[in-house]
Amino acid sequence: MKLIKPAFIVLAVGLTACGQNVKPTAAPAPVLPVADCVFPNQQAAPGWVCDEPLPGLEVQATGVSEKSRAGVAFMKNRAKADALGNLAEQFKVKVSKMVKNYIGTTGMGDTETVDAAASSTIKTISSQTLSMAKTYKSRVGPEGRQFVLVGLDESRTREEVEKAVKTSMKNDKALWQEFKAKKSFDEMAAGIAAMED
Repeated sequence: MKLIKPAFIVLAVGLTACGQNVKPTAAPAPVLPVADCVFPNQQAAPGWVCDEPLPGLEVQATGVSEKSRAGVAFMKNRAKADALGNLAEQFKVKVSKMVKNYIGTTGMGDTETVDAAASSTIKTISSQTLSMAKTYKSRVGPEGRQFVLVGLDESRTREEVEKAVKTSMKNDKALWQEFKAKKSFDEMAAGIAAMED
């Protein structure tokens, strides 16, 4: 008969006892996806509220209006005015790049003159200039704020660029005189509007 060593018995009893006290592990809690865009209260929002590009729009901007007792129509008008102001700023940057690209690639003027021409054009752009901007989306957020998306598609953007360039050419004739010797104002305005930034 074989003798079982006492150390082995203690180990076997200890392992059995440990096995009985082990609780089954719970499955990890599922990780919920986090929305890329949220309203101020952290609820999921449509992407355009966070400036996600809307297909088909060349330039776009979002505006917001706080909740008002004056009603939804009043809030939409305020949000649209805010969006147009934001759109004008984005449009200024885009047009400045287009003017600089055009004048630089056509070999017209030095850097100082190119910057002056871009600045002249930018001064003519305001939210009123963007009369062709259209409201594409509107949404009341969960806290009562009104969100509005305005924008310009490619053809409207080109028209607005041409209009801004022509207006600046008329307003600052001395600056544009150097360029006029090489191309007509209409030809230049159309060329600038056709530039990709």
